[in-house]
Amino acid sequence: MTESRLGLRLPADYKAIASAYGPVDIGDRIWLHIPCTQPEGFDYGAWLREQHRWARISSRGAPPYEPPPFHPVPGGLLAWGSTRGTDLLFWDTSVSDDPDAWPVVVFCVDAMRAGVDPWRNFGMPLLETLAAAREGLDLPGGGRLGPLGRRVRRADLLLEAQPWTPPVPKPPRVPEHLQRTALAEGSGLETLRLLVPPPEQPVLGDGEWEQLFADLGTRLPEEYLAIMNLYGAGLWSEWLQFEPPFGRHQNFLAFAGERIEGYCELRDDYPESFPLATWPEPGGYLPFAESIDGDGLGWLTVGEPGDWPLIVHPRHMDQGPPLECGLADLLLGWLRGRPAAVEFPHLDPLDDPLEFAEFRPWPGKAKR
Repeated sequence: MTESRLGLRLPADYKAIASAYGPVDIGDRIWLHIPCTQPEGFDYGAWLREQHRWARISSRGAPPYEPPPFHPVPGGLLAWGSTRGTDLLFWDTSVSDDPDAWPVVVFCVDAMRAGVDPWRNFGMPLLETLAAAREGLDLPGGGRLGPLGRRVRRADLLLEAQPWTPPVPKPPRVPEHLQRTALAEGSGLETLRLLVPPPEQPVLGDGEWEQLFADLGTRLPEEYLAIMNLYGAGLWSEWLQFEPPFGRHQNFLAFAGERIEGYCELRDDYPESFPLATWPEPGGYLPFAESIDGDGLGWLTVGEPGDWPLIVHPRHMDQGPPLECGLADLLLGWLRGRPAAVEFPHLDPLDDPLEFAEFRPWPGKAKR
């Protein structure tokens, strides 16, 4: 089933190791991954995609600067393992239709960071490479892979691994051609709905907007309300988290208050780096979302709520100016690969934006 899903036969020596040992740590230096899954820990399909994408993007930082092709591109590199030094190990599937002839290729992270060509083809299939690594193999940039010890043991993090069953693709809730159109044109909430279908029930928590406005001392922008009433709390593209507006412990007031308190403490110590006034100060910063990296997203409360500009409070950069777009178009531009703020993750030129345009609802009770 795995080979059918990959569209490739896998090398016989690899399948023999996988059948005998499962995912293994070889010689305390090499992790060999197999098609398996472990709840809340590992998924082979996700691992392949992540390793291929990370190597593709990272290799742009060192010569030859153009990344090689990766599976599922015909003849692309196919990941099978990694090293304790975080180097990645692949097969070069372009050299032969016989998988047993595929040579092992390494992507060396230290070489990439030093600006040296990080790729090296060892010219040997898997078992020959492992045998040679017992004495040690030269890596790009002057490092060594090995020498390997003789111990072969089950990988500690995958002791409960189960065979991988390729997931059955779910039919899209919006036809792909409409999503592709939304990637290319349109603006506002209706286009965002086409690109990222909202959940059937948004997670808002127990409460009402009018009570929140009374407790906060102001109304909030209507565009924010419309997006929250449609999508609710959740995680956009695995990076930007919107909190539930209502609830006993996690809610808009608690979230905003905690971030404002932290900002004010930093502003007292480093006023030049934290120049914003904070709510309820005139024109103050009022946060409503945060990234998994600690960046804040909020408004500068200047004028009426409908006129409040968006602003990012960056975790690792200098404070930038207010943004010139609304919230729906901010999300749209980012998901299209053209973020309006440098703090937002940028897609690689070879990424398909549709693969990253997603919203995962908060794991809580839906507002009915």
